[in-house]
Amino acid sequence: MSLKEEKNSLLQLIKEKALFCQPVKLSSSKKSSYYVDGRQITLSAKGAYLVAKLIFPMIKDDNIQAIGGPTLGADPILGAVICWSHLENFPLEGFIVRKEPKKHGMQRYIEGPALKKGTRVAIIDDVVTTGESVLRSARAVEELGCRVVRIICLVDRLEGAGERLKKYGYKLTPLFTRNDLELLE
Repeated sequence: MSLKEEKNSLLQLIKEKALFCQPVKLSSSKKSSYYVDGRQITLSAKGAYLVAKLIFPMIKDDNIQAIGGPTLGADPILGAVICWSHLENFPLEGFIVRKEPKKHGMQRYIEGPALKKGTRVAIIDDVVTTGESVLRSARAVEELGCRVVRIICLVDRLEGAGERLKKYGYKLTPLFTRNDLELLE
């Protein structure tokens, strides 16, 4: 299948398995009439395959060295993409940004192999609304001296994340937006 066909296949999978049209409260505390549960996609074999196949070319084109983002949305995405990177002989490191530093053990805020100063990084997440989680992740790795090259998400809800991230100098690249979901609202 071509990348366009793979992308259409992923969109159909999101509509069938991850889109729930019901009132919910989002992590941003906003209320919404729909919810996209990205983990329904990224924790399935087909979904993980499609996500990795579509995201990896962006990562390679930007010469990214490490990918990661806020737990829990980023976790399965980064696992799929770093495995794909190994198959493509373009090995990436992965990292997970906690909501707060762990209170025991090594008390880390960022989990994974140590990121070095100057590392080119992509921040990833399943769904963005306001962009707060990915912004927090970007700032965390920049404090280590990394360079955030791009922020990638599966679905942008089009509720201000893109504009907010741009204001801080980041480029948001969604695979899909709310408009692609063809919601009746």
